[in-house]
Amino acid sequence: MITKSVVKDIQSLADKKYRDHTGLFVSEGPKLVQELLRDCPQAIKHIYAVESWIHQHRNIDSSIQVTAVTPQELERISQLTSSHEVLAVVSKFTVRPLQVEQGLTLVCCGIQDPGNFGTILRTADWFGVQQLVCSPDTVDVYNPKVVQATMGSIARLQIHYLDLKPWILHQQVPIYAAMLNGKSVYELKRPQQGILLIGNEAKGVPESLLTKNVIGVTIPKIGEAESLNAAVATGILLSWLS
Repeated sequence: MITKSVVKDIQSLADKKYRDHTGLFVSEGPKLVQELLRDCPQAIKHIYAVESWIHQHRNIDSSIQVTAVTPQELERISQLTSSHEVLAVVSKFTVRPLQVEQGLTLVCCGIQDPGNFGTILRTADWFGVQQLVCSPDTVDVYNPKVVQATMGSIARLQIHYLDLKPWILHQQVPIYAAMLNGKSVYELKRPQQGILLIGNEAKGVPESLLTKNVIGVTIPKIGEAESLNAAVATGILLSWLS
């Protein structure tokens, strides 16, 4: 049984302003919650789950509050179109100071589709990219649809939001930008470290970021499609550059 005030508080976490105010976000579904329990159990503040899920997870750390709810109650607090067996209220993750180290740093410029952004994060995790930098107009990483699309990768990534132009101007490593008219990515030597810019689905990488030191890269087209989805392009580029 959950109170109306608890329902209201959890529903409010769908709003970025409330997430920023409380420092909390929502993660839903057995897969996502299981990943959080494995990778960062200390971040989980409260779990709301149906009895069958609780019965299967009786070894959860006693420091985590667990409340049994009915499927109907879970549906009321769910931020998805269809509720799952379990929902967790989680503290936002601590982000370490930003440093461009070995390997690739992925930069997202104005990615606004939550599903695309979440898939980009999951793809980065797959290829071992641990650090991402995002422009302020990129969708919030704790947006429920973003969290869902990451399938747990959100817990393993360091994600920074900042003004990109001054930051890029101070970098001393190779910088690559995904472009339609760039150099074929397959002609590039894999860098030991570098930065990869991925642009907005409609507008691409902003012109203001394309300084003379930025190397435009493209994925050669074979068929007739006009462009690639940002997440798909990210995966192809990372498979070659990382």
